[in-house]
Amino acid sequence: MTASSADSRWPSGSGPRHDFRGEILQRGGEELLLEKVTTRFTTRLVSPTALEALQQRLNPVAVRPVAGGQLIEWQVAEPALESSLALARQDAAVLFASHVYRLADSPQTWVYLTDQLTVQFAPNTAAQTMDAILAELGLVPEKPVAGIPHTFVARVTAAAAENPIKLANRLIALDAVLTAEPNLAIETGSLYRPTDDRYPQQWHLFHRGGANLAAGSHIFAEAAWDVTRGARSVVIAVSDDGFDLNHPDLQGVGKLVGPLDLQDKDAVPLPTKQTDNHGTAVAGLAIGEENTTGIVGVAPGCALMPIRTTGFIDDGAIEQLFDEAVRRGADVIVCSWSPAANYFPLTLRQTNALTRAATLGRNGKGCVIVFSAGNANRPLSGTINEMQWPQNALSGPTRWLSGFAIHPDVIAVSASTSLGTKAAYSNWGEHVAVAAPSNNAAPSMALPQVGTVQTGPPLRQYQPGLGMVTSDRTQGAGYSNDDYTNAFGGTSSSCPVVAGVAGLMLSVNPNLTARQVREILQITADKIVDRNPDPQLGLQYGTYDANGHSQWFGYGKVNAAAAVREAQRRAFAGRQLGQVVRQQTQPSLAIPDHQPGGVESGMAIAATGPVVDLQVEVSLDHEFLGDISLTLVAPSGAAVLLQGRTLGRQRALRTTYTLPTTPGLTRLIGQPAQGTWRLRVVDNAPGATGTLLTWGLVLGIGG
Repeated sequence: MTASSADSRWPSGSGPRHDFRGEILQRGGEELLLEKVTTRFTTRLVSPTALEALQQRLNPVAVRPVAGGQLIEWQVAEPALESSLALARQDAAVLFASHVYRLADSPQTWVYLTDQLTVQFAPNTAAQTMDAILAELGLVPEKPVAGIPHTFVARVTAAAAENPIKLANRLIALDAVLTAEPNLAIETGSLYRPTDDRYPQQWHLFHRGGANLAAGSHIFAEAAWDVTRGARSVVIAVSDDGFDLNHPDLQGVGKLVGPLDLQDKDAVPLPTKQTDNHGTAVAGLAIGEENTTGIVGVAPGCALMPIRTTGFIDDGAIEQLFDEAVRRGADVIVCSWSPAANYFPLTLRQTNALTRAATLGRNGKGCVIVFSAGNANRPLSGTINEMQWPQNALSGPTRWLSGFAIHPDVIAVSASTSLGTKAAYSNWGEHVAVAAPSNNAAPSMALPQVGTVQTGPPLRQYQPGLGMVTSDRTQGAGYSNDDYTNAFGGTSSSCPVVAGVAGLMLSVNPNLTARQVREILQITADKIVDRNPDPQLGLQYGTYDANGHSQWFGYGKVNAAAAVREAQRRAFAGRQLGQVVRQQTQPSLAIPDHQPGGVESGMAIAATGPVVDLQVEVSLDHEFLGDISLTLVAPSGAAVLLQGRTLGRQRALRTTYTLPTTPGLTRLIGQPAQGTWRLRVVDNAPGATGTLLTWGLVLGIGG
């Protein structure tokens, strides 16, 4: 159908504006040139059981699942591509079949079409017009896109005569359509995969100098830990390739929250392949448990939400990842991965998924989203004249764009070294928020061509700097034969370090918004300087402009101690003490053995005004205090866990919980003091009993 003959088929006043070439991809407000991969196509099958019979008919060179199992990729000899694709389309077991494409700007990046498009209509478009436009092209609306008016996910039906790329081009040519984007799946590329094999070795947390260690190249974790080591109420979600949940540093009472496997669609996000090692190492850097053995993470007291991804990026996968993280209670979301593409703008739905998580998560305060900048030594957004790539994979003026890292709600993290310099591989640019420690190595970029890793122009100089020590898969699996690796790195390491600092900040001040966390990280960062030219490109971006920003280091290397102190200062800023109320009760209540509801003791406070400071004094005896948890409930209903099941074989508890020792109490700052305060005591296991003897409150109330 030509453009001119199509005019009569469109609703009145909605004529097409340009040619509908199938090789033009609508994405993120841009038009990207595509090329067909001449040896591959994909199918969506009615049932997995249909695969064997179809394989016998098509006789492919190779078959593999892609797009998180949504599609089957068929590799055939080049002369047989079109005939094999036509044969597949005629098969009753095939719901959808398509060419595989590659981006002209990123030729090693393969694009897999799904049967979905995102369509955003103009605000004044009538519902009947929207329905008519979609129906005319063989599309049906599947669901609205949350948070964006007049925007729908549409599905391609058997009535459609063209593929989703061409359909999107037809739609965007209409005055009634603002956005039309096919939902594509693009394989993710791991940012770092070391090949060789504890706290004194973890130089990035704290060190006192030594070989290959420059002063101040660590994050000053010990001083931050003097304030907090993290609260279990703060949940750090790590999205990655799988997690060895049997590792002792990923375990602990209350450590694991809301685990999810998006690939196998269950709650057991374990590694399944020999190469699924990345997530265990990343998680250890952020939240590795303090348990007297192995390593410790930046925020050992925080909880872990492990999310195993599908390994592919498409609109639905990104929406599911961030929506589930929000729904399950994530405070911080770690993404130590990137698309295997040098040029990757986000679609409307992907942009919206991140925006919603960063603004609606944490009950409107926003989830803190942290992304690795990437390891290609290229700009997050910009053009490089490429040369000397092996097999001429990239050549000439080449555009680079990392859509996730440049998202305005994302904290993009670059890498510094143990010598306080730029890591040679670290991506850079105006969108870098902060830097964090990692190893040093030559630049690399994972490209999804039959699982190979292609590297850019050779960099033969020795790159000094220590590797990162973190958790590794157990029982001989992983990067080393040990349960730990000392050679992890890349911006994959920098990212969870910053996420851990964010977890510490939220532990002392859970009222911070996601934007405030970013602001504090930036204003408290150390202005490390590297005046040496980049050994690969010859650039010198290691100093800071008038706004305090460096293209290599963002606003500087993250300083955990300074960030935590500023977060804590803001929690108490502006408090004016009017009066202090001290009250105590002696209930002498028996604690029910192994009862989920436990026992509560109430205390009525008559004084009015907002709480600006508080302490909780508790005295109780129990045969095994490791069974006991304590929760303070304010008159408003807000609840704070004072004591988890961490007291082991102790039998007597005589303690006072304060803001410095129990950062979760900061949630009650500003709450009305007047009303009944309750202490809830729960015995969580059978076989031991005890008694709540006394408890008391010391409330500082604003004037």
